[in-house]
Amino acid sequence: MQINRKEFLQTLGACGAAAVVGNFGDIDVFAQTGQADVPDLVAIMGGEPDVMFQKAIAELGGMENFVKKGQKIVVKPNIGWAQPPEVAANTHPGLVKEIVKQAYAAGASEVFVFDTTCDKPYSDCYQKSGIEAAVKEAGGTMLPSGKEEVHKRYFREVTLPGGKILKKALIHHALLDCDAWINVPVLKVHVATKMTIAMKNYMGIVHDPRFFHGSGLQQCIADICTWEKKPVLNVVDAYRIMKSNGPRGKSEADAVIVKALFVSTDFVAVDTAATKLAERFTNVPVSDVEHITLGESMKLGTTNLDTLNIKRIAMARDTQG
Repeated sequence: MQINRKEFLQTLGACGAAAVVGNFGDIDVFAQTGQADVPDLVAIMGGEPDVMFQKAIAELGGMENFVKKGQKIVVKPNIGWAQPPEVAANTHPGLVKEIVKQAYAAGASEVFVFDTTCDKPYSDCYQKSGIEAAVKEAGGTMLPSGKEEVHKRYFREVTLPGGKILKKALIHHALLDCDAWINVPVLKVHVATKMTIAMKNYMGIVHDPRFFHGSGLQQCIADICTWEKKPVLNVVDAYRIMKSNGPRGKSEADAVIVKALFVSTDFVAVDTAATKLAERFTNVPVSDVEHITLGESMKLGTTNLDTLNIKRIAMARDTQG
């Protein structure tokens, strides 16, 4: 299923191109709420993933604000499933490629990419998602997934003093040793958590997240997000939104082409904004995504978008449809 730009605007309660710079109705994620020089959150629609990221990061002052010369950087997409990009089970490879390229352009010495995959072998996920090839083209390095026991040596234990259930976790050494990391989830529905976005993408940084499912999944997601080393950026890929059969998806029919992107340093806020957009296709309100509201209650971020300066950008009319 595809939607063109006009149809996208209609899902936001708007009609016609003039609404792009006006009111998007009850979808307050796209409402401009402040005049600060650097926005708290950028919401952009209407372009290809690489171009949307270029515009979004420029609004935030450029990648140099987040990646410094000589730093080792980790980019953490969702690569959990051995599915092609059209199913929207994984982060769009074009977006990952652009982020790796920009990290190097900002002066990064090395850029690493990995995920703890759900499907096995992890090499199938890396290959079928298109992310491995994209990362290599950009000069980055793919690292082994964590779920296989043989790769447990790549992980070290950290304590989570702010966690309520999860007090310790085995986290990939690349994240522990890097100077900064960038969280790059895809926006999609999830059978257990309703939605999976930036906060849930943290499950892919641990060795084996099966403990989460048997111990209070929503709280464990909020707990792992208390880890002191926060991502310098959360970039939500909403180019395609998986609206059914998540988190793996069955076919292209489970995805809708929306062509949107959200970027923020606040993973609670960016998940809130993304869920508000996805609600048009999923019927899942933010209030049903417990780990997001738990994150706010633990003071990890805000769901109150009215308090934020949100920069929304509608790119030139596309040619879809």
